Parts: sequence; C-alpha cells; structure tokens
Amino acid sequence: MDVKGVMGNISFDGEWITIRKKEVGQQAREYRIRAADVTGTRFKPASWAFHGYLQFVLPGSAPAPESKGLLDGGRPSYSDPHSLSIRRSANDAAAKLVAAVEQTRG
Repeated sequence: MDVKGVMGNISFDGEWITIRKKEVGQQAREYRIRAADVTGTRFKPASWAFHGYLQFVLPGSAPAPESKGLLDGGRPSYSDPHSLSIRRSANDAAAKLVAAVEQTRG
C-alpha cells in the first residue's frame, strides 16, 4: 500500500511503515516505523487550497505541532521524520493507509 506525498511517499507492508522524503538538493531520507509501535495517527485531508498530511505518533514523543504560516496551511514541519504532506489526489489512498495501520495496531 503506497501513498504519494509532496516530495516523498509512504508505504505500508502490513508490519512496517516506510516514509521516504527527498528535499530539493539533498539525498533521499528513509524512516521505518513498526506499525505495532505507533501509539496514534493523525490525518488531515488536503483541500483544493492546502496540502494535508499523515503523521504517526510514537511512544514517548508528542506529535509535531502544525505550522501556522500561510504557506504551510497547518501542516507539521518538513523536518518531522514521522509525517508527510499529501496532495488532494492522495486523500483516498491516505485514508486507506491510516485505516490499515489502525487495524494492525489494535
């Protein structure tokens, strides 16, 4: 299961969540999270005006706060390794991925 995001993607194989991010001018970074370790998920669907995001919360860490700038549109910072911004066209795939992770967790 894959979700194409803004400058990256998230894949879920039933056990592991893999977040790949590629910032302009830098090498791609990959973060792997075991779904059983996730304590919460946050999903904000994208609208026609703003990108949305997927975020995974891990034990002992607070969710990254949403930026309040005009260009950010209420998303966590790009530097947050446990979240990814998504376009409106990815809303359905993102909702399915969150549901699959939640089902695996519980």
